[in-house]
Amino acid sequence: MSDTSYSKGLEGVVAAESEICKVDGANGKLYYRGYSIEDLAEHSSFEECAYLLLNEKLPNKTELENFTRRIRQCRDLPPAVQAMIRDFPAKGSPMELLQSVISYLSGTVEHHIEHSATCNCRDTLHQIGQVTTVIATYQRFKEGKDYVPSDPELSQGANFLYQMRGERPTPEEGRILDICLLLHAEHGLNASTFTARVVASTLSTCYCSISAAIGSLAGPLHGGANERVMGLVEEIGSIDNIEPWLDKALAEKRKVMGMGHRVYRAKDPRAIVMEDMLTALSRRRGDSELYDFMKQLEKSFRARMEEKGKPIYPNVDFFSGAVYTRLGIPTELFTPLFAAARTAGWLAHILEQRKDNRLFRPKCLFVGPEPREYQPIDKRDA
Repeated sequence: MSDTSYSKGLEGVVAAESEICKVDGANGKLYYRGYSIEDLAEHSSFEECAYLLLNEKLPNKTELENFTRRIRQCRDLPPAVQAMIRDFPAKGSPMELLQSVISYLSGTVEHHIEHSATCNCRDTLHQIGQVTTVIATYQRFKEGKDYVPSDPELSQGANFLYQMRGERPTPEEGRILDICLLLHAEHGLNASTFTARVVASTLSTCYCSISAAIGSLAGPLHGGANERVMGLVEEIGSIDNIEPWLDKALAEKRKVMGMGHRVYRAKDPRAIVMEDMLTALSRRRGDSELYDFMKQLEKSFRARMEEKGKPIYPNVDFFSGAVYTRLGIPTELFTPLFAAARTAGWLAHILEQRKDNRLFRPKCLFVGPEPREYQPIDKRDA
């Protein structure tokens, strides 16, 4: 590569080797450590998936029981963190709150970061165990309600719903949110994961890496797409308005959120699982209005794109917002839940970065002015 070669946004640049996740965009396939996302969604749990990402293998029964117990023991928040959440500025976003809490937790452990063999990221599971509790508690306090202690009998997804609502979810609801977390746990070297690896390459703590990754995910070009999908649903208003809305939106060259993906050239496999879960929730509630709306929007949009020879498919965000809405989760919590899930993947990448670490230090192509003389202030143009 020459000194002047440049790829905006690092597009097409291979910046790391990884054994964690394979994204087969051409065929619409996703694998965690060699296991298909479809198999994991059908047979696994978020906690087992987190073990797989962090430890490079599926656990046996004893290993999973021990790992699950440790995560669940980490869930509850100390009084100081509860006070942080209660006193957090009203104008602050829940993503900013997450960054603050992660930074606080960093001061509660002794860090060992020299090499992955001695790094204790696998042992300090607060980031995985407590992020969902922080999000649920944020919502409770916002509604003027009390803190709900975690339930060690519940999965990560079910426990979040319990701590947010104050009552146990149905087994189906808990399982569905657990799968949602699993689907979002890892997805290669995206912006937030790259951020985590860059910070890890400096041998900073895993907490600093996670906090930086959360900041990256908070940006509207990365996280938040499913929030904007539901905003789009609200804007369209009714299924009868989909066709005229699409005509106007496409004429104005507006982006239809939840459609298309920078990597996938086939339907996002996570979207297929999400669609199935939206179907199940709609059937259980006896109300298919939202499902019917989403499917009609997908059908109408894809038909228009195929007429132009541009087949575009839904991504995971297209259906995930609808699933969260059906579970009664407020829209502003969608991206924080993304962060809660992706924390497992970020930690896996931090560990991998430290296995064979080299500090990230890319070059910058200078396009500014040539050398020039300094001008005294009284000789400068007004």
